[in-house]
Amino acid sequence: MNLIALGINHNSAGLDVRERVAFAPEQVGEAMNDACRAADIDEVVVLSTCNRTEIYAIAPARQSLADKARELIDWMAGYHHLSADELRSTAYHHEGEEALRHMVQVAAGLDSMVLGEPQIFGQLKSAYAVAGESGTVGSELGRLFPRVFSIAKKVRTDTAIGENPVSVAYAAVDVARRIFTRLNECRALLVGAGETIELVTRHLIEAGISDIVIANRTLGRARELAQQFGAEAVLLAEIPDHLPSADIVITSTASQLPIIGKGTVESALRARKHRPMLMVDIAVPRDVEPQVGELRDVYLYSVDDLRQIVDNNLRARQNEVRKADEIIAAGIADVHAEQRSLAAVDLVVEYRRSAEELRQRELEKALAAITRGEDPQAVVAQLTRSLTNKLIHAPTAGLKKASAEGRHDVLGHAARLLGLPVERVAADAVAEARRGVLGVPVDDNAVPSADDAERSGTGPTLQ
Repeated sequence: MNLIALGINHNSAGLDVRERVAFAPEQVGEAMNDACRAADIDEVVVLSTCNRTEIYAIAPARQSLADKARELIDWMAGYHHLSADELRSTAYHHEGEEALRHMVQVAAGLDSMVLGEPQIFGQLKSAYAVAGESGTVGSELGRLFPRVFSIAKKVRTDTAIGENPVSVAYAAVDVARRIFTRLNECRALLVGAGETIELVTRHLIEAGISDIVIANRTLGRARELAQQFGAEAVLLAEIPDHLPSADIVITSTASQLPIIGKGTVESALRARKHRPMLMVDIAVPRDVEPQVGELRDVYLYSVDDLRQIVDNNLRARQNEVRKADEIIAAGIADVHAEQRSLAAVDLVVEYRRSAEELRQRELEKALAAITRGEDPQAVVAQLTRSLTNKLIHAPTAGLKKASAEGRHDVLGHAARLLGLPVERVAADAVAEARRGVLGVPVDDNAVPSADDAERSGTGPTLQ
């Protein structure tokens, strides 16, 4: 397997290097074609995300994989105007089976900064699709990538590697799922408009919540975020007006003082007729007064509560890694078996072609004999004898030679290939070879050479 996987990721290089090595989406297609020309390869796929830039390539059989990997790293350094030595010090590369294993681990989220995160699967599929459109995917990568996706999907479905939330934003939404059975009927009030609230909003919408209000210190940023998700934007001063209708409140601001006090929440609960309310305070310092947690109808979670959930879930994911590794190992073994079977395709095709040519020639002879008025039964009998003799001549001669040389291992393999009971060969390999193959007795002196058989019209035509 002439497969190479190389690049840098969050474990091998800092953000400053990852930024300089990243490929912009609009330049990936041109870059892959440039890599093919510069490194003399026919197939390549480039994956570029915020946490990794990797190249997957098929190296020519005539060159070592290590040499080709160095060429590709040098190409990547030159393409981004970096020092090749600097890039080599942070880059890694895998060859053959290890390269395939690495690709599956990446696709399954096992090599991600957040173990089991699902986004990388889609990103790798997109990278493969772009390479296909750019003409840099051939028969090898075209065969391997679907297998990579299949194995990675099995990891995701047969293990719990991605089931438990391991980000604070997702954990906040997961808590809401556990408290409210009909999440799609809930109204959410989000306080703040930074990256965390943006991520929370995205998770809430994916969970089925569409009634969302975003409160922020400046209305401009709140409106910008609200327009993106179809939400309503308000100022922080308007929180008391919207709190009574909020089933879920999630806060994440940079305020140095609490924004929501116990008294404000008590008023909201009275207006709600004490229907329960979930409040998740992700901010540090806290946005919600700790005393709010004393109220009977409020479920208040702090960032520390969520981190404990995240840590427990991360441990649960790590426990699934062993199962994932077993699935990957089995999948790679299947790929190898498929490769080994493909190696015989050319031989099988040629064998069938030769056999078909032999059959056609013998059929033409038989038809000509019938046309001349010969007895059809005699013609058919001769056809079958001639066809049988020519088909078994080469195997018979080979078996006799192997037997004479004491190659009983060859006789055993031949028996399996010919569909004969192996124990017959094991019992008396030499005697079996002398009795012939396929149960047809063969006299030592009666087996003609290939040349004699061809001249007599009874010999082999399979070369």
